[in-house]
Formats: sequence, C-alpha cells, structure tokens
Amino acid sequence: MVTTADFRNGLCVEFEGDLYTIVSFQHNKTARGGATVRTKFKSLTSGRTKEHTFNAGEKIQDARIEHRPYQFLYKDDMGYNFMHEESYEQMSLEPDMVENKDLLKDGQQVYVVFHAETERALGCELPQFVELEVTYTEPGLKGDTASSTALKPATLETGAELRVPLFINTGDRIRVDTRERAYAERIK
Repeated sequence: MVTTADFRNGLCVEFEGDLYTIVSFQHNKTARGGATVRTKFKSLTSGRTKEHTFNAGEKIQDARIEHRPYQFLYKDDMGYNFMHEESYEQMSLEPDMVENKDLLKDGQQVYVVFHAETERALGCELPQFVELEVTYTEPGLKGDTASSTALKPATLETGAELRVPLFINTGDRIRVDTRERAYAERIK
C-alpha cells in the first residue's frame, strides 16, 4: 500500500479493478479544508487516461510491474512478434499494445511490460532514444528562414514521418526521442 505522499510519476497502482500508471499529480491545500491530491492516471490495459482526486494521506494498492528485455523480430497478421533475449522464448503482442510502432525496426531491443503477479503482458515500450536513417527529405537551402529552429518533414527507414532541422539530408542517421516523437540529434 502507498499513500498520496508516495505518489510519483510512473508509479503503477491498482485502482478500481484496473492497473494504472501515474502520469501527473498535484498537491492542493485549501485555506479551510484538508489537502487533496489531483491525479491523472493512464490505464496499462486499455491506454485510456483518467483523473481522480484523493484526500491527503489516503492509501491505494501499488502494483508490481516488470520491464523485461525483448528483441523485435517481425510483424505479421497476428501482431508484433518478440523474442526474450535470455530464454529465446517468443511471444506475440496485438498492435494496440505497442507504442510508437512506426519507430520499430527488425532486431531492435524493446522492453515488454509485465504485471508481476499475473505474468500478463501489458504492453511494449521502446528505449528512450532510437537511431534511424533518413530515407527521404527535401534539401534544405541556406537562408530559407530567419530563425534557427526551422523544421522540414523527413521519412525514416521504418516509414515513420518526423520533422527535422534543415541541415539534415537523405542518408543521415539521427537519434529520435521516442517519448516526445521528436528529433534529438544527428549521429556522425
């Protein structure tokens, strides 16, 4: 059991018969009333978000979640197929359980999220940064813009489309932040 004082972003809890992760929370203290904690949850099973307000000090059941390393193998009619990196056990996940699936490439390491008590797969998370090659982008011309933050569309080797700075060309390798779905840096 955890109290509202133990809340932190990413904490997994069991609430109203479902598994949730805390996306954000805010402590509120009113002048006459008691303190409350306004919390935003994301369901690990359905992906829906939910908001709830707790009284300060209220207890809630925490959930044990494990992130296990898997390697992405391929996609077929049944879904996305992964292999455990130590036991070589293979498993398939439905497409809605995989976040940022357009940034996945064959052989890439990912983390499959499991509920520790039931051994049920809840989803798949990519590492925070992935390295991909730009397969197509328009050439950027010097002097196109007055600011240094100008972006142009680019197509990556996985088929994903992303906005990149003007100096990125076709064939460049870039690092992509999977949490923000944004360009991070060029790899030399």
